[in-house]
Amino acid sequence: MNDTVRPIYAQGTFIVCSDGNVTQEIIFDYLDKELYYWNLLSREEEFEKELDRLSLNMQSFLDEEVVRINGKRVFPKVVDVDIGFRGSEDRPYITFYIMFRGDLRRGVNVYEDTYEPEVSEYDYTVTWVFTGGLTVLRAYLGVNYDILADGKLLIFSVPKGFTTPGYEKIEFKL
Repeated sequence: MNDTVRPIYAQGTFIVCSDGNVTQEIIFDYLDKELYYWNLLSREEEFEKELDRLSLNMQSFLDEEVVRINGKRVFPKVVDVDIGFRGSEDRPYITFYIMFRGDLRRGVNVYEDTYEPEVSEYDYTVTWVFTGGLTVLRAYLGVNYDILADGKLLIFSVPKGFTTPGYEKIEFKL
C-alpha cells in the first residue's frame, strides 16, 4: 500500500461458537485517489505479493496483542485476505479473515484482549455474535455498547480520534 491510500472506515464481525471457535471478518474501507489497488489487479504476481504482505502485516499486529479466553492465551491467525471495490475504482476494501479457538466452560467465560492503546484514524463498528447456547453478559470496551437479541449480539462503535483503552473484556455465559 502506498501513502495515497487512506483508511476511512472499518467494520468487524466476530462470531463466537459454543465449541470455543472464534471467527473474525474485519473489513477496512479506503479512499484510493491514485487507484493503487485498481491498477494492481492487472498485475497478478504483484497483486498476490500485496495480499501476502497485507496478511503478514495484519498477523504482526495480532501477534503484538495478548488475547485470552478464561485466562489462557489464544493466538488469532489470519487465514485469508481479499481485496474488493465498493462501486468505484477509488473505493477499495480489504477483508481479513481471522480464526482462533479457546476452551469454554459451563457458566461464565471471559474474553480479554490487551494491546497497545492508539488513536483511531477512522470510525469503526464491531459486532460480536454469540451463537448456540452463548449469551453476552457485560463488557468493558472503553466505549458504550449495546447488547441485543437476548444477549446474542454485542455492538459498539469507535469514533475517529478516540484513544482506545488498550484492554477489552467481554463476559459471556455458556
